[in-house]
Amino acid sequence: MVKAVDKINVTVRRGEIYAFLGLNGAGKTTTIRALLGMIRPSEGNVIVLDQALGQDGSGPWAKVGHLVESPSAYPELTVRENLDIARRLHRIRNPKVVNEIMEHLSIALYADRKAGTLSTGNLQRLGLARALLHEPELVILDEPANGLDPAGVVEIREMLTSLAHERGMTVFMSSHILSEVDLLATRIGIIHKGKMIEELDANKLEQLRSSRLEIKTRDNKLAYEVLTRAGYSIKIDGMKLITYEQRALEAPDNIATVLVSAGIAPTHLAVEHENLEDYFLRLTGENQ
Repeated sequence: MVKAVDKINVTVRRGEIYAFLGLNGAGKTTTIRALLGMIRPSEGNVIVLDQALGQDGSGPWAKVGHLVESPSAYPELTVRENLDIARRLHRIRNPKVVNEIMEHLSIALYADRKAGTLSTGNLQRLGLARALLHEPELVILDEPANGLDPAGVVEIREMLTSLAHERGMTVFMSSHILSEVDLLATRIGIIHKGKMIEELDANKLEQLRSSRLEIKTRDNKLAYEVLTRAGYSIKIDGMKLITYEQRALEAPDNIATVLVSAGIAPTHLAVEHENLEDYFLRLTGENQ
């Protein structure tokens, strides 16, 4: 028996964009499926929007939108027909919401095209449109940018930011595009091998990321010897030298002075801050 998720607690505050990160097989999709009542946990319970999910499938589903794994649609029906069915299922009387959501997600041009003929990116847009059609309080998204081109990824980022900041919608999402998460999330949870190993606000994350000074010269071997003799803790990393020493980070000009005095002027001297991808890999031990 494989334990996919082990005693995980996830706390998501209203109105935030919560990014749920983990390697493939870490338990992200299993957790999301449990949050949506698609599977039942063997222990504990799931509470969504202050309501416990019942074994009979009950839950606050009128207030929740979701897109899990690959988007589903009726392939022989058009984009408009798929969304109109969703509108009626949500008991939305105003038929104009279908046109509005198609415009919002840039699929109005494909309104009369059968869903089965859509590209991966446009099928993803259709899935997002169905998830957002009824303006839910909470939207749960598993890889929302899957299959989208770079412009589409930016478009989804801006839309989710607007929904959270302007409408107060809560967004819970998993994603492997960590550069986008870095720009989007207000809070981050990292799951590894079924356990939550980190959960923190994005502003707190900034304080935990490491910084380093990167140095390049025309003779890195000699520069290494000079800086080591000057008392700096230096490492050779490929075509550059790096140091994590606080005094070097605070006064890189001192490094430059030492090198220039030795006749080895630096060709590159810059403080680099760890990005989310580097932090994630360091935390999970995958950068070894």
